[in-house]
Amino acid sequence: MGRIFATRQLPLGIAVAGALLSACTQAPDMSGIATERQRSVHRYDVSQAIASNDKVIVVGTQSGVALVSNDKGASWQRQALGQTSLVDIAVCADKTFVAIDHYHKVWSADAEGKNWQSAKLEQPRTPLAVTCSPQGGWWVAGTNAVIAGSADRGRTWQVTDLGEDTQITTIQFVSDKQAVALGEFGLTVMSDDGGATWKKGPKIPGDFYPYAALFRDAREGWVSGIAGQMLHTRDGGQTWQKQVNATQASLNRLFMHDGAPFAVGNGGVIARLEGDSWRNVPYPDPLPMFLGGGASLPGQAAIVIGGPGGLLRAVGTANNK
Repeated sequence: MGRIFATRQLPLGIAVAGALLSACTQAPDMSGIATERQRSVHRYDVSQAIASNDKVIVVGTQSGVALVSNDKGASWQRQALGQTSLVDIAVCADKTFVAIDHYHKVWSADAEGKNWQSAKLEQPRTPLAVTCSPQGGWWVAGTNAVIAGSADRGRTWQVTDLGEDTQITTIQFVSDKQAVALGEFGLTVMSDDGGATWKKGPKIPGDFYPYAALFRDAREGWVSGIAGQMLHTRDGGQTWQKQVNATQASLNRLFMHDGAPFAVGNGGVIARLEGDSWRNVPYPDPLPMFLGGGASLPGQAAIVIGGPGGLLRAVGTANNK
Protein backbone atom coordinates (compact mmCIF):
# COMPACT_ATOMS: atom_id res chain seq x y z
CA MET A 1 0.00 0.00 0.00
CA GLY A 2 1.57 3.33 -1.06
CA ARG A 3 2.55 5.93 1.49
CA ILE A 4 0.81 9.26 1.57
CA PHE A 5 3.09 12.34 2.08
CA ALA A 6 1.68 15.39 3.82
CA THR A 7 2.28 18.72 2.08
CA ARG A 8 3.73 21.37 4.40
CA GLN A 9 2.01 24.72 4.01
CA LEU A 10 3.30 28.08 5.21
CA PRO A 11 1.19 30.00 7.71
CA LEU A 12 -1.04 32.50 6.00
CA GLY A 13 0.72 35.55 7.54
CA ILE A 14 4.19 34.49 6.37
CA ALA A 15 2.93 33.67 2.88
CA VAL A 16 1.26 37.09 2.52
CA ALA A 17 4.32 38.92 3.87
CA GLY A 18 6.57 37.05 1.44
CA ALA A 19 4.34 37.96 -1.46
CA LEU A 20 4.36 41.63 -0.48
CA LEU A 21 8.14 41.65 -0.05
CA SER A 22 8.61 40.06 -3.46
CA ALA A 23 6.33 42.63 -5.02
CA CYS A 24 8.24 45.56 -3.41
CA THR A 25 11.76 44.35 -4.27
CA GLN A 26 13.13 45.98 -7.43
CA ALA A 27 15.99 44.98 -9.67
CA PRO A 28 19.24 46.83 -8.87
CA ASP A 29 19.68 50.11 -10.74
CA MET A 30 22.59 49.60 -13.14
CA SER A 31 22.19 52.95 -14.90
CA GLY A 32 25.10 54.49 -12.98
CA ILE A 33 27.48 51.78 -14.20
CA ALA A 34 26.23 52.17 -17.76
CA THR A 35 26.67 55.94 -17.60
CA GLU A 36 30.20 55.58 -16.26
CA ARG A 37 31.14 53.23 -19.09
CA GLN A 38 29.90 55.73 -21.65
CA ARG A 39 32.19 58.45 -20.32
CA SER A 40 35.59 58.96 -21.88
CA VAL A 41 37.31 59.54 -18.53
CA HIS A 42 36.43 57.05 -15.80
CA ARG A 43 36.61 57.43 -12.03
CA TYR A 44 39.24 54.70 -11.80
CA ASP A 45 41.57 56.38 -14.31
CA VAL A 46 44.87 57.55 -12.82
CA SER A 47 46.65 60.03 -15.09
CA GLN A 48 50.39 59.45 -14.79
CA ALA A 49 51.86 61.43 -17.69
CA ILE A 50 50.67 64.15 -20.06
CA ALA A 51 52.19 65.54 -23.26
CA SER A 52 50.92 67.92 -25.92
CA ASN A 53 51.92 69.03 -29.39
CA ASP A 54 50.33 71.65 -31.63
CA LYS A 55 47.38 69.37 -32.41
CA VAL A 56 46.45 67.12 -29.50
CA ILE A 57 46.97 66.30 -25.84
CA VAL A 58 47.82 62.72 -24.88
CA VAL A 59 47.41 61.33 -21.37
CA GLY A 60 48.86 58.03 -20.21
CA THR A 61 46.97 56.21 -17.47
CA GLN A 62 47.65 53.43 -15.02
CA SER A 63 44.69 51.44 -16.33
CA GLY A 64 45.95 50.65 -19.83
CA VAL A 65 44.25 53.54 -21.61
CA ALA A 66 45.51 56.50 -23.61
CA LEU A 67 43.23 59.54 -23.47
CA VAL A 68 43.44 61.96 -26.40
CA SER A 69 41.92 65.42 -26.82
CA ASN A 70 41.94 67.47 -30.03
CA ASP A 71 39.96 70.38 -28.57
CA LYS A 72 42.29 71.65 -25.84
CA GLY A 73 40.93 69.30 -23.18
CA ALA A 74 37.22 70.04 -23.65
CA SER A 75 36.55 66.41 -24.59
CA TRP A 76 38.52 63.16 -24.66
CA GLN A 77 38.68 60.00 -26.75
CA ARG A 78 39.51 56.76 -25.03
CA GLN A 79 41.95 54.27 -26.60
CA ALA A 80 42.44 50.97 -24.78
CA LEU A 81 45.96 49.52 -25.06
CA GLY A 82 45.50 46.36 -22.97
CA GLN A 83 47.58 45.44 -19.93
CA THR A 84 49.54 48.67 -19.91
CA SER A 85 50.61 51.34 -17.45
CA LEU A 86 52.02 54.41 -19.20
CA VAL A 87 54.40 56.13 -16.77
CA ASP A 88 55.96 58.79 -19.01
CA ILE A 89 55.28 60.39 -22.42
CA ALA A 90 57.36 62.62 -24.68
CA VAL A 91 56.75 64.51 -27.92
CA CYS A 92 59.29 64.03 -30.72
CA ALA A 93 60.46 66.64 -33.23
CA ASP A 94 57.98 65.39 -35.83
CA LYS A 95 55.11 65.86 -33.30
CA THR A 96 54.65 62.11 -32.79
CA PHE A 97 54.43 60.63 -29.28
CA VAL A 98 56.53 58.03 -27.50
CA ALA A 99 55.62 56.54 -24.12
CA ILE A 100 57.03 53.93 -21.77
CA ASP A 101 55.02 51.12 -20.26
CA HIS A 102 55.73 49.68 -16.81
CA TYR A 103 55.31 46.26 -18.45
CA HIS A 104 58.55 46.44 -20.46
CA LYS A 105 57.31 48.12 -23.63
CA VAL A 106 57.67 51.36 -25.52
CA TRP A 107 54.52 52.71 -27.18
CA SER A 108 54.32 55.21 -30.03
CA ALA A 109 51.51 57.15 -31.68
CA ASP A 110 51.24 59.49 -34.65
CA ALA A 111 50.88 63.27 -34.39
CA GLU A 112 47.10 62.85 -33.96
CA GLY A 113 47.59 60.60 -30.94
CA LYS A 114 46.34 57.60 -32.93
CA ASN A 115 47.65 54.32 -34.38
CA TRP A 116 49.37 53.17 -31.18
CA GLN A 117 52.03 50.51 -31.61
CA SER A 118 54.30 48.81 -29.08
CA ALA A 119 57.89 47.63 -29.15
CA LYS A 120 59.45 45.29 -26.61
CA LEU A 121 61.96 46.77 -24.18
CA GLU A 122 64.47 44.47 -22.48
CA GLN A 123 66.56 47.13 -20.72
CA PRO A 124 66.18 49.01 -18.44
CA ARG A 125 64.19 46.36 -16.62
CA THR A 126 61.87 48.99 -15.15
CA PRO A 127 61.63 52.08 -17.38
CA LEU A 128 61.08 55.37 -15.54
CA ALA A 129 61.68 58.18 -18.05
CA VAL A 130 61.54 58.66 -21.82
CA THR A 131 62.56 61.39 -24.24
CA CYS A 132 63.25 61.95 -27.94
CA SER A 133 66.50 63.24 -29.39
CA PRO A 134 66.25 66.08 -31.93
CA GLN A 135 67.09 63.49 -34.60
CA GLY A 136 64.01 61.44 -33.64
CA GLY A 137 65.70 58.71 -31.62
CA TRP A 138 63.94 57.21 -28.60
CA TRP A 139 65.77 57.25 -25.25
CA VAL A 140 64.68 55.41 -22.10
CA ALA A 141 66.21 55.51 -18.61
CA GLY A 142 65.36 53.48 -15.54
CA THR A 143 66.56 51.03 -12.93
CA ASN A 144 70.15 49.80 -12.46
CA ALA A 145 71.47 53.02 -14.01
CA VAL A 146 70.65 51.85 -17.52
CA ILE A 147 70.04 54.14 -20.52
CA ALA A 148 68.80 52.67 -23.81
CA GLY A 149 68.50 54.41 -27.16
CA SER A 150 66.87 53.35 -30.43
CA ALA A 151 67.25 54.99 -33.82
CA ASP A 152 64.81 52.61 -35.56
CA ARG A 153 61.61 52.97 -33.50
CA GLY A 154 62.40 50.20 -31.04
CA ARG A 155 63.54 47.45 -33.39
CA THR A 156 67.08 47.58 -31.98
CA TRP A 157 68.52 49.24 -28.89
CA GLN A 158 71.91 50.62 -27.85
CA VAL A 159 72.22 50.00 -24.10
CA THR A 160 74.52 51.85 -21.70
CA ASP A 161 74.89 50.18 -18.30
CA LEU A 162 76.60 52.46 -15.78
CA GLY A 163 77.04 49.59 -13.34
CA GLU A 164 75.20 51.05 -10.35
CA ASP A 165 72.23 49.89 -8.31
CA THR A 166 70.63 53.27 -8.94
CA GLN A 167 67.43 54.49 -10.57
CA ILE A 168 67.70 57.11 -13.29
CA THR A 169 64.46 59.07 -13.08
CA THR A 170 64.85 61.89 -15.63
CA ILE A 171 66.37 62.22 -19.10
CA GLN A 172 66.35 65.13 -21.55
CA PHE A 173 68.13 66.20 -24.73
CA VAL A 174 69.00 69.90 -24.57
CA SER A 175 70.59 70.11 -28.05
CA ASP A 176 71.49 67.88 -30.99
CA LYS A 177 74.53 66.59 -29.13
CA GLN A 178 73.97 67.32 -25.46
CA ALA A 179 71.78 65.32 -23.07
CA VAL A 180 71.46 65.01 -19.30
CA ALA A 181 70.01 62.30 -17.07
CA LEU A 182 69.58 62.44 -13.29
CA GLY A 183 69.10 59.67 -10.75
CA GLU A 184 68.91 58.79 -7.09
CA PHE A 185 71.80 59.42 -4.69
CA GLY A 186 72.53 62.59 -6.69
CA LEU A 187 73.66 60.76 -9.83
CA THR A 188 74.20 62.96 -12.89
CA VAL A 189 74.98 61.51 -16.31
CA MET A 190 75.86 63.57 -19.38
CA SER A 191 76.32 62.99 -23.09
CA ASP A 192 77.95 65.42 -25.53
CA ASP A 193 77.83 63.20 -28.60
CA GLY A 194 74.12 62.63 -29.13
CA GLY A 195 73.90 59.68 -26.74
CA ALA A 196 76.68 57.60 -28.28
CA THR A 197 78.46 57.70 -24.91
CA TRP A 198 77.37 58.72 -21.40
CA LYS A 199 79.63 59.91 -18.59
CA LYS A 200 78.99 60.55 -14.92
CA GLY A 201 79.17 64.15 -13.75
CA PRO A 202 79.47 65.74 -10.29
CA LYS A 203 76.86 64.41 -7.90
CA ILE A 204 73.98 66.54 -6.68
CA PRO A 205 74.69 67.15 -2.97
CA GLY A 206 72.84 65.38 -0.18
CA ASP A 207 72.05 62.04 -1.90
CA PHE A 208 69.36 63.95 -3.77
CA TYR A 209 66.47 61.92 -5.27
CA PRO A 210 65.09 63.68 -8.38
CA TYR A 211 61.35 63.52 -9.00
CA ALA A 212 61.52 65.62 -12.17
CA ALA A 213 63.96 67.85 -14.04
CA LEU A 214 63.71 70.59 -16.63
CA PHE A 215 66.57 72.14 -18.60
CA ARG A 216 65.98 75.37 -20.49
CA ASP A 217 69.26 74.87 -22.38
CA ALA A 218 72.59 73.12 -21.90
CA ARG A 219 73.49 75.28 -18.89
CA GLU A 220 70.34 76.23 -16.97
CA GLY A 221 68.06 73.68 -15.36
CA TRP A 222 65.91 72.81 -12.36
CA VAL A 223 65.29 69.60 -10.45
CA SER A 224 62.64 68.75 -7.85
CA GLY A 225 63.04 66.30 -5.02
CA ILE A 226 61.64 64.81 -1.82
CA ALA A 227 59.70 67.06 0.59
CA GLY A 228 59.47 69.92 -1.87
CA GLN A 229 63.20 70.40 -2.46
CA MET A 230 64.05 72.52 -5.52
CA LEU A 231 67.53 73.00 -6.95
CA HIS A 232 68.81 75.21 -9.78
CA THR A 233 71.94 75.02 -11.94
CA ARG A 234 73.45 77.63 -14.24
CA ASP A 235 76.48 75.59 -15.33
CA GLY A 236 75.00 72.42 -16.79
CA GLY A 237 74.82 70.50 -13.51
CA GLN A 238 78.35 71.16 -12.28
CA THR A 239 76.94 72.99 -9.24
CA TRP A 240 73.44 73.37 -7.76
CA GLN A 241 71.77 76.01 -5.59
CA LYS A 242 68.65 75.68 -3.46
CA GLN A 243 65.55 77.61 -4.43
CA VAL A 244 62.57 78.58 -2.30
CA ASN A 245 59.49 76.42 -2.82
CA ALA A 246 56.76 78.52 -1.25
CA THR A 247 54.14 75.85 -2.02
CA GLN A 248 55.91 73.42 0.39
CA ALA A 249 54.62 70.59 -1.83
CA SER A 250 56.63 67.95 -3.65
CA LEU A 251 56.59 68.84 -7.35
CA ASN A 252 56.22 65.78 -9.56
CA ARG A 253 56.39 67.22 -13.10
CA LEU A 254 58.25 70.23 -14.48
CA PHE A 255 57.56 71.80 -17.88
CA MET A 256 57.79 75.09 -19.74
CA HIS A 257 54.64 77.16 -20.23
CA ASP A 258 54.26 80.70 -21.51
CA GLY A 259 58.03 81.16 -21.39
CA ALA A 260 58.37 80.17 -17.71
CA PRO A 261 59.03 76.96 -15.77
CA PHE A 262 55.85 75.44 -14.28
CA ALA A 263 55.25 72.41 -12.09
CA VAL A 264 52.46 70.25 -10.71
CA GLY A 265 52.66 68.35 -7.45
CA ASN A 266 51.07 66.93 -4.35
CA GLY A 267 47.97 68.46 -2.83
CA GLY A 268 46.69 69.63 -6.21
CA VAL A 269 49.44 72.26 -6.37
CA ILE A 270 50.33 74.13 -9.54
CA ALA A 271 53.54 76.15 -9.20
CA ARG A 272 55.38 78.70 -11.32
CA LEU A 273 58.93 80.00 -11.00
CA GLU A 274 58.89 83.71 -10.11
CA GLY A 275 62.38 85.11 -9.69
CA ASP A 276 64.18 82.53 -7.56
CA SER A 277 61.04 81.18 -5.87
CA TRP A 278 58.40 78.63 -6.83
CA ARG A 279 55.00 80.18 -6.11
CA ASN A 280 51.52 78.71 -6.01
CA VAL A 281 49.29 79.33 -9.04
CA PRO A 282 45.72 79.71 -7.74
CA TYR A 283 42.90 78.18 -9.77
CA PRO A 284 39.18 77.51 -9.23
CA ASP A 285 38.04 74.45 -7.27
CA PRO A 286 41.42 72.83 -6.59
CA LEU A 287 41.32 69.23 -5.39
CA PRO A 288 43.82 68.27 -2.66
CA MET A 289 45.22 65.24 -4.43
CA PHE A 290 48.39 64.03 -6.10
CA LEU A 291 48.95 65.52 -9.57
CA GLY A 292 50.87 63.00 -11.65
CA GLY A 293 50.91 64.89 -14.93
CA GLY A 294 50.93 68.37 -16.36
CA ALA A 295 51.59 69.93 -19.75
CA SER A 296 51.37 73.27 -21.50
CA LEU A 297 48.73 73.91 -24.13
CA PRO A 298 50.72 75.56 -26.94
CA GLY A 299 49.26 78.88 -27.98
CA GLN A 300 46.86 78.86 -25.04
CA ALA A 301 46.98 80.58 -21.66
CA ALA A 302 46.23 77.23 -20.06
CA ILE A 303 47.77 73.98 -18.91
CA VAL A 304 46.36 70.48 -18.49
CA ILE A 305 46.66 68.66 -15.17
CA GLY A 306 45.83 65.07 -14.24
CA GLY A 307 45.82 62.71 -11.30
CA PRO A 308 43.83 59.90 -9.64
CA GLY A 309 40.05 59.51 -9.48
CA GLY A 310 39.54 60.51 -13.09
CA LEU A 311 40.97 63.99 -12.44
CA LEU A 312 41.76 65.56 -15.80
CA ARG A 313 41.16 69.22 -16.53
CA ALA A 314 42.43 72.32 -18.30
CA VAL A 315 43.36 75.24 -16.07
CA GLY A 316 43.69 78.82 -17.29
CA THR A 317 46.82 80.75 -16.30
CA ALA A 318 46.27 84.15 -17.95
CA ASN A 319 45.07 86.01 -14.84
CA ASN A 320 47.03 84.15 -12.19
CA LYS A 321 50.35 85.99 -12.28
